Amino acid sequence: MKPAQLRTKDGAELKKELSELLKAQFGLRMQLATQQLANTSQLKKVRRDIARVRTVIHQKATDK
Repeated sequence: MKPAQLRTKDGAELKKELSELLKAQFGLRMQLATQQLANTSQLKKVRRDIARVRTVIHQKATDK
C-alpha cells in the first residue's frame, strides 16, 4: 500500500486498516511457527504496511 493512498483516508478507515494488518500479521506468524508459510517475504511486507499506517495516523494526529 502506498502512503499517498493512506493519506486520503480518514482516522476511522486508518484504524480499521491497521487492525486488519495486525490480524494478517498474526496469521502469518502462526503459519511461520507451524511451518506452513511458504513465502516468508509476506511478513516483511505486512510489517512495513503496519509501519506506514501508524506513521500516517501519527502525522494526522500531530497536524491538528
